[in-house]
Amino acid sequence: MSKKVKKVVLAYSGGLDTSIIIPWLKENYDNCEVIAVSGDVGQGTELDGLEEKAIKTGASKLYIEDLKEEFIKDYVWPTLKAGAAYEGYLLGTAFARPVIAKRIVEIALAEGADAICHGCTGKGNDQVRFELTIKAFAPDMKIIAPWREWDIKSREEEIEYAEAHHIPLKINRETNYSKDKNLWHLSHEGLDLEDPANEPQYNKPGFLELGVSPEQAPDKPEYVTITFEKGEPVAVNGEKMSPASIVMKLNELGGRNGIGLYDVVENRLVGMKSRGVYETPGGSILYHAHEVLETLCLDRDTQHYKELVSKKFAELVYFGQWFTPLREALSAFVDKTQETVTGEVKLKLYKGNIINAGVTSPYSLYSEEIATFDEDNVYDQSDANGFINLFGLPIKVKAKYGKKD
Repeated sequence: MSKKVKKVVLAYSGGLDTSIIIPWLKENYDNCEVIAVSGDVGQGTELDGLEEKAIKTGASKLYIEDLKEEFIKDYVWPTLKAGAAYEGYLLGTAFARPVIAKRIVEIALAEGADAICHGCTGKGNDQVRFELTIKAFAPDMKIIAPWREWDIKSREEEIEYAEAHHIPLKINRETNYSKDKNLWHLSHEGLDLEDPANEPQYNKPGFLELGVSPEQAPDKPEYVTITFEKGEPVAVNGEKMSPASIVMKLNELGGRNGIGLYDVVENRLVGMKSRGVYETPGGSILYHAHEVLETLCLDRDTQHYKELVSKKFAELVYFGQWFTPLREALSAFVDKTQETVTGEVKLKLYKGNIINAGVTSPYSLYSEEIATFDEDNVYDQSDANGFINLFGLPIKVKAKYGKKD
């Protein structure tokens, strides 16, 4: 049944879902105009030939927006500073969606579009992430989600639709993993990975794209030094770089040393468990280095409380709630904690392992004079008597008076 919409802006990746959505929209929405928008957050060669493909399949035009620096500076760095990870997952897909969706809304409003369309499935998290961002910036905009409307039930049927409409695809039935790639990570889902009993085929040619497995990494370790200012990475091995360049450099170093592979069965927002394999070489290095530096620069109570905040921060990002008052408030707290998180962290990378090799900071709270096992003149060990007596008083009182026969 045809539906009345004049102009639709489509979040377009050129992958299987969005490739077939353009002709589907024109068939089902009264031959509406379709404007495709691709946010470049580091997909690399996946964007090659995208304009020609979009136009051939029915789009009136394609925007390719370079969002790489904005993505890292305004979304990745705040999450890194928070130390936020969702069930060990470093949020590569999750925090890329808000920056893309925000730009799509801006273009849709500028183009006078009636609706925004995305290719997210009804089972996934991304539908929530896209739509919550759209609601934050265009609360009255119509949203079209084909996976919640059409009769297609599987990726196999999507391929059949594409073949029937002569839409070229870069995948086939045998290598049809569901993947998401950006500057921060690459995710793999589907096929043999849907059974958690199956070991990922890390050494199969073409499976890993950002690096190698630990078995295939060099036998010699490689050192890297990362410089932070107020919690944000600013240099690698003494060379100052832009945020995006830092991630790319560390992806290169981490990838060749087998760093950043993560296989997890995670709890999706929509309620089901799903299995994913993630490649995050540079991100894993940065999270490790940042955490090491914080052990030197944060006082105990702030460090421990921040761990509680980081879990909530991760949930907000994973659940698509980036543009919310709570996320902004938590970021304000995190920024305050990061005022002294400045210094250098040296790490050794070896066959999938990240090994501490030294950390320094002008704001270090570590005192060798106080912590030493040798003789010192600043710590009176007899002070511990009174401290333990007071600290243990509730335990003593309970033992003496708390038992009633």
